[in-house]
Amino acid sequence: MRIGEAAAAAGCTPRALRLYEQRGLLPPPGRTASGQRDYRPTEVARLRVIRELLGSGFTIEDLRSCADRLHLLTQDPPPRCGAADAPEGSGSGVVGRRLAILDAEIDRLTRLREDLARRAFGDRVAFGDRAGADPPPYEPVPVTHRSPAAPPAPANP
Repeated sequence: MRIGEAAAAAGCTPRALRLYEQRGLLPPPGRTASGQRDYRPTEVARLRVIRELLGSGFTIEDLRSCADRLHLLTQDPPPRCGAADAPEGSGSGVVGRRLAILDAEIDRLTRLREDLARRAFGDRVAFGDRAGADPPPYEPVPVTHRSPAAPPAPANP
């Protein structure tokens, strides 16, 4: 299938597909006699795996480090990345690094949330929900949105 068809089948754009090829996540596809890219179902399956992994928080650089093993994830069922019997260097290092990065980001966001709650509601609220207490209700500030180009609302006669 051509690049547009392959991209649509995998849920991405032709531009993204070319990027994955340039970054080494996909092997160069076959070409037709006229020089157009020609994708097989196995490449579309690999594209779906790439999209799923990117949607799970991995980066293109993460996937580049294990690109030679991405085809394994197209198996049914796919092998577990963190399996105890996984061979050395089977990609679990990528998963472990990504989990550590996500844990650090969760910690950072938790501290940011606590700081914001403390500033907005005081110390008792910032940590109250950790002890199981519900935070006190607060009144949201009403906001009306109007486009600057929108005409004023008509007056009632």
